[in-house]
Amino acid sequence: MEQSASRPEIGPNGLELLLNGPQTAALQIVLAHGAGQPMDAPFMETVATGLAAEGFGVVRFEFPYMAARRAIGRKRPPDRVPVLCDVWRTVIRHLTPANLVIGGKSMGGRIASMVADEMSVDGLVCLGYPFHPPGRPEKRRVEHLAELQTPCLICQGDRDPFGKPEEVNSYQLSPTIDVHWIADGDHGFKPRKKSGRTEAQNVAQAIFCISTFARSLRVR
Repeated sequence: MEQSASRPEIGPNGLELLLNGPQTAALQIVLAHGAGQPMDAPFMETVATGLAAEGFGVVRFEFPYMAARRAIGRKRPPDRVPVLCDVWRTVIRHLTPANLVIGGKSMGGRIASMVADEMSVDGLVCLGYPFHPPGRPEKRRVEHLAELQTPCLICQGDRDPFGKPEEVNSYQLSPTIDVHWIADGDHGFKPRKKSGRTEAQNVAQAIFCISTFARSLRVR
């Protein structure tokens, strides 16, 4: 089996995991999905296999509401934040926090950022952080980011309706946070045709940035 191929595994409490990359990798990257797409959505699959090809072990999982949606075939709203945080804690304890980077797409990365310090992980990566709901810049989701101690990389499209440069640059963010702007990208990094860029190029850029960030960490 190729190292980049996804391997299913049953985790704690029956939680289904998807694994990519070498099982002996020195650093594991755990990615949670966004609010509306499952762990094997094309975006998640591309990022996971891309990071696995760089030599990282990659783990994906689904929150209870998404697993239920898969089982019953109907959409369900996300679980409450305390439930989402508890699932993250369970996954981290299962993998152990040492040599572990956590994060994910949109909501998955946001919830990871809420437990990163508490769980003493080595790093945090957020792919399209939902700084505020689209069209509601006054409803910020950034208060905890001012005090974040965990090294953090946020890859954000510069057209992302959940947080554009002029908004994010005005926020008081922890000095441990590095925001990398993806040229002409929307919330999923997709650019406009007139930009001359492609979605594949932008996602590849995010994978490169995550790889560089992860290798820069002083893992235990």
